[in-house]
Amino acid sequence: MGLTRGLVLGAGTLLFIAGNCLAHGRSAGGSHAGLDIPEISHGEMAVISDYRRGIIELASQAVDTNEPFRRILNYAEIQYSYCIWGRVPGSVTDEESPFNECAHAYLAATKAVLMAMRDMPREAHAAGEIISAVDADMVRRGLALITCRFSGEAFNTADIIKPRWSQVPLHPASMAWLTGVAALFGLAVLALSRVLRPRAQSSE
Repeated sequence: MGLTRGLVLGAGTLLFIAGNCLAHGRSAGGSHAGLDIPEISHGEMAVISDYRRGIIELASQAVDTNEPFRRILNYAEIQYSYCIWGRVPGSVTDEESPFNECAHAYLAATKAVLMAMRDMPREAHAAGEIISAVDADMVRRGLALITCRFSGEAFNTADIIKPRWSQVPLHPASMAWLTGVAALFGLAVLALSRVLRPRAQSSE
């Protein structure tokens, strides 16, 4: 019974998060009064995702920045968290993933940040090296011409793209991963309750 309660609690927590993130992909009532972010192709995503951490670290350390740059960088990081930090299998590579559009958004913003750093005196050299590496990987892996239904979609910093939670049950990889997370959470709660119960009894 304790294990069952733990699993239910873990699953309930995930459903609560999903409910707060809404059932649809885009946030309701986006004003589009923010900054436009150019689209990114499906092929580019696969490579940019490999360099995302280095790009964000370089951008976070940049000194000679402006407000648009900081806003797009902030958007890239917010979108990354909404997309569960890219942890769900297939979120970047699988067009059918409920997390693919939100992955497009944070990677498009990451690419925009990288391209902006080409014009920054201190970051230009490092940014140029990353761009060259990305270009080389694109050619080597034959990804330049690969597109998907979101490849032509531009984004805006005023419009948060959220996972399509209602489609998760229809995507086996996403469903399996989230179920596994819920199970692990439930087991952790069960283990914690067993540790705390003797302490509570001994203090009585």
